[in-house]
Formats: sequence, structure tokens, C-alpha cells
Amino acid sequence: MHVEYEFSTECYTKPLQRTEVGGHMKTIPTVFLILALMISPFSMAGELPQVSWATATAGGGFQLFGKALAEVIEATDSELDVDVLATRGSRQNLKLLEADEVDVGQVEGNAARIALDGIGRPQANLKVLSVMYPNPGMFVVRGDSSYQSIEDLKGHPIAFGTRASGLRILVNDVLDGLGLEPDKDFQQIILNKAAEGPKLVLDGKAEALWGAGIGWPGFVKVANGPTGGRFIPPSQQQIELILEKHPHLQNMVVPAGTYKGQGSDIHSIGLWSLILVRPDLDDEVAYRLARAIHQGSGALVERLPQGRYTTAANTVKYVSTERLHPGALKYYQEIKLIGE
Repeated sequence: MHVEYEFSTECYTKPLQRTEVGGHMKTIPTVFLILALMISPFSMAGELPQVSWATATAGGGFQLFGKALAEVIEATDSELDVDVLATRGSRQNLKLLEADEVDVGQVEGNAARIALDGIGRPQANLKVLSVMYPNPGMFVVRGDSSYQSIEDLKGHPIAFGTRASGLRILVNDVLDGLGLEPDKDFQQIILNKAAEGPKLVLDGKAEALWGAGIGWPGFVKVANGPTGGRFIPPSQQQIELILEKHPHLQNMVVPAGTYKGQGSDIHSIGLWSLILVRPDLDDEVAYRLARAIHQGSGALVERLPQGRYTTAANTVKYVSTERLHPGALKYYQEIKLIGE
């Protein structure tokens, strides 16, 4: 049975909410959790240690994905035990990983790139376990609104995600490529939890919601709302302008039918989100995690359609060998995707 924890932003001073899947809420002090994570279960009859896995806030794609993947991992390898942590998102996950407070963290591609390349900050000593899925960014508005383009949204209240979400890094790049800024050209709304975003749009308190990903929960909720949803990505001309200024971004496609009422492919830009781990995570644990993720790929797709992107082939395609954790690298070599 995997367990879910909620990390507060003040990681050392506030209690965490602990939720047993299908069970009851309990409150435990953060310091006890940190001490528990520091104890090596290898000293206990040779058992594999519990794996602490950082996701994001409720209502977002990361927490949905992390819960589903934890279930798949444990079902595929019964000796693995994954504790799912609800955090503030990619930026906090990076801090937790670098402080050795979690073993695994899901990180949006832009946030990962900045950390791993040391852009404007010290280079992070972290490794990749697997890719997650591509994150093409776009806005969604209610289907009965008149908005058709990013320019139409200027001056209006827009929900841009939570403060620690990597999606805000992506939207900053997208808008910067168009000469725009979230806090100057829009009435910027910062969310406490990802789940607040679609509700604001459906209630008419925000005109649009920024998000990214295939099957992203916020987009699903708006598209499934009473009026449906309309998606507003950058136009092809705008994509070219953005890529000229931010060439690290990639062309991406949201396939037709991903969301209710979406009759055609949507072209946008973004980066792949990654599953990062501490570099000193035990090689055997990393190997077993990578093996369970990819051997359980069919079960993941049954739970989440976007899980079809979380493959070993995509991992070796989009992640350089030197960035892979040695344990994960062993698995990819074992299945002949990387030469020894």
C-alpha cells in the first residue's frame, strides 16, 4: 500500500497531511517525516527502502500521474513501496531533491533544464529516471466566450498556475517571445492549488487558464464543463517568434480527441517533463523503479492515456546517457536501447 503525504511550503515548521489511500487524514510533524526518510531500511532484513516521490498540488497533472504511476510500480514489483508526496510543484520538488529530503521528484521540462544546466543558478547534481510526457502549453477559455487569440486575453484576469509550478516558467518563455509579461499585460492570478484554476474559469472569475500537457486535468474540467472549452495556443507565426528567442522549446502536438470537443490536432510548444532522482539513490532501487515503470507501461496507459508517452524508448531518445541514473541506465542497457 502506498501512502500520500502533503509537503507544506515551510518544510520544517508546519505539519504535513498524511493520507492513506482509501483511508483517513492524519497530521504528522514534518520533522518526523524527514527523520523517517533518512533512516535506511536496508538495515531492516535487507528490504528495499520506501521511496519518497514528490508530485505537485491537488487537481494538477503531476499529482494525478504520480498516484497512478505509484500504483503501477507497486503492482509490477511488490517489493517496492512508493510514498506519494503532494508538494507545491516542480520548483519545490527540485529543492527537496537537492536537500536529500525526497528520493524522486516530477519536474516540468523548463524547470529541469534550468536546474540541470545551471542557468542562473548552481548546476543541480540530479539524475533522470525516466521521461513523463510532453507538455505543449496553451490557454483554455469557456466555449461561450468570444476570445480567439492570446492578444484577445490581454488586460483580462488569467489563471497562470501555482507559484512553484514549472508551467509558469513555460508561460513566461512563451509570452516573452511575444513581447508580453503575465503581470503587466494581463490581470495575473496565482493559484494556491492547481484545482482552483478550472473552477475560476467555469465560475467566470477568470477568463482563461494557462496549462500544459496531454490530458491535463484543468483542461479536462473546462472542456467537460457546461459550455465546453476552446483552446488558444500560440499561432504558427507566434510559435516561430517564440522559438527564435527560446530555441530550447520544442514543437509539440496535442492529438485530436484528447479533450472533449477537440476535433483537430493542436500545435504548440513546450518540453518533456522528467522524473528526477537523487544521484546517490541506491542503484538497485533506481534499476527496479525504471524496470517497474516500463514493464508496467500497459497498466499505466489503462489508468492514464498520457501514460503512453512514458516509455523507455522516449527516455533514451530525449535524455542524454550521462544524465541517466546509473541504475536506470543499467535497465535501458539490459533491454538493448543503449549499448554497454
